[in-house]
Amino acid sequence: MTAPDPPAASTASPQAPVIGIDLGGTNMQVGVVSTTGQILGRAKKKTKAEKGKEAVLQRVADAAREALDDAGLTTADIAALGIGAPGAIDVRSGVILDAPNLRWSDVRLADELAALLDGLAVVVENDVNAAVWGENKLGAGGDAENILGVWVGTGVGGGLIIHGRIYHGASGTAGEIGHSLLFPNAPLTFRKLEDVCSRTAVVRRVVHLVETNHPSIISQLAEEKGRSIREIGSGTVARAFELGDEVVCDVINESADYLGRGIANAVTLLGLERVVLGGGLTEALGQPFVDVVARSAREHVFPKAVGDRLEIVATTLNDDAGLLGAALLAQERLAVLAQT
Repeated sequence: MTAPDPPAASTASPQAPVIGIDLGGTNMQVGVVSTTGQILGRAKKKTKAEKGKEAVLQRVADAAREALDDAGLTTADIAALGIGAPGAIDVRSGVILDAPNLRWSDVRLADELAALLDGLAVVVENDVNAAVWGENKLGAGGDAENILGVWVGTGVGGGLIIHGRIYHGASGTAGEIGHSLLFPNAPLTFRKLEDVCSRTAVVRRVVHLVETNHPSIISQLAEEKGRSIREIGSGTVARAFELGDEVVCDVINESADYLGRGIANAVTLLGLERVVLGGGLTEALGQPFVDVVARSAREHVFPKAVGDRLEIVATTLNDDAGLLGAALLAQERLAVLAQT
């Protein structure tokens, strides 16, 4: 696949800050980022995908302006905007082809977001591609040549760096590990990796077990927060996991094992040297979750010597990985423009 077109020229200096945005299925993180990777201003909002595309785009634009206010800047002071968005993306045109977690298809994200932000140049990348790029340059990736990022949140997203560059593949959509099939003959909602391993899937299974009278501390923890068990999130599940709740531990350990198997398939196929795990569920559960995933992955990689050498690490940038990666990619493409 040919390289993405660089963004349109900006009136700001190429050395000016950029905006980096991580648009997730549940939350969005926005930062104004300097050329040295320093975050100068921040904003965070719920995505609220159920309100529709126009409402979400307006929330993104509003969050960008809030981050600019926090940094004491305006769009005129910004060189470009980079955004990592979920789903399959045409990075050349900035179009989201299919984003199941947002329920979007064929959305011209670059054009529509530029129109809401005074014509600012917009660079669009898959959200996990952006996050793994940020981790590889500034966090847990260690600037590895061949790396897989797996982000476990609303869904399960993947991003690949091959020979030091983001690998998009001929279709532009490489890395979507969450959509690989585990159980092809299972019901539609239990076939794919993300159907079993995402935070959404883990919470759904825990709630079902509790509601069918499996003893669990989840009910007590939810009550302490003034919530019903159907309103629990990663924090409540993580606390029950930490306390050794049998129901929660069984669900998480099984999901982590399947995730490890999926990662092993990718490592076997591509001969990768490192895997970075991120996303809301990974961050909430921490190293014990990473350890289960790593044990499963190493057990199933072929050949065994590759599995023994495989490094599987947790994000160190956490919520900032996606916005920093998106910002770095915007800066990189500005640099390409400056050389032409």
